[in-house]
Amino acid sequence: MTDHVVKASHKTGVYAGEKLQEKGDKTLIKILAVLKHPMQGDLHNPRQVDVPLFHERKALAENEKVWVPTPNVKQYEDAIPDYRESLLEAYEDLKRDLHAKSDEYSLKSLETLEGLKHDYKLD
Repeated sequence: MTDHVVKASHKTGVYAGEKLQEKGDKTLIKILAVLKHPMQGDLHNPRQVDVPLFHERKALAENEKVWVPTPNVKQYEDAIPDYRESLLEAYEDLKRDLHAKSDEYSLKSLETLEGLKHDYKLD
């Protein structure tokens, strides 16, 4: 792999992608795979349910371009998985983690993930 293949965290998700450009303290990444699905809910009040809006957070789309802070970008050495397979695996990993807990946040997150199942065409 080249130094253009990177692992980048964006909000609460982690992605493999192609580094396209650096500008100041930001790096432009083209998304190639989902390594960790974003957590659900309010980013400013993590793991809280009693918030004005409990956000449904989708993973970034294949080939979507996003600016991320440069410190959140690291070289990625592994093979890049297929986008669709990586999305499914990251989605299932998050579901398993939430099922293992029975708190209010986990239950609410599982509800929002069910909505994403349709958006991702996993059903």
